[in-house]
Amino acid sequence: MQFTPRNILLYTFFKLPSAFWCGVRVESLGDWSCTTTVKHRWINQNPFQSMYFAVQAMAAEMSTGVLLMKKIHASGQPVSMLVANNRSSFGKKARGRIRFRCDQGAEFEQALQQALAQDEGVTVWVSSIGTDEAGDEVSRFDFEWTLRRKKPA
Repeated sequence: MQFTPRNILLYTFFKLPSAFWCGVRVESLGDWSCTTTVKHRWINQNPFQSMYFAVQAMAAEMSTGVLLMKKIHASGQPVSMLVANNRSSFGKKARGRIRFRCDQGAEFEQALQQALAQDEGVTVWVSSIGTDEAGDEVSRFDFEWTLRRKKPA
């Protein structure tokens, strides 16, 4: 798969339908960063007139997971990936369009090289910061990803 926002949209439709229908989209994807966006709408709201926290978590995780998937694909090696832990904090109500950005492609690259060089799993913590249209931080998510080289069948 070529990692473009359009191909990721198709992947999301078939593999992550709840993220698709809630409006989570990849806005930009590079070698070192990924930005996702989601707009506050009726389908992803909470009773307090803001975006439900789980929708924010989907967008934040996607900004880290897509970046990691791209790194794994580029390596050409079979590697499993899984979120082991996460932490989050919320600074203000999420209204309007929220952007989540992960700029830790270098950390993923280093963890991936470690995982490929050994039989043990490797963990790496990365962050995704959600900002509103005014540039204010709405939420911050930290994910602990585990990587392990798959053994040949």
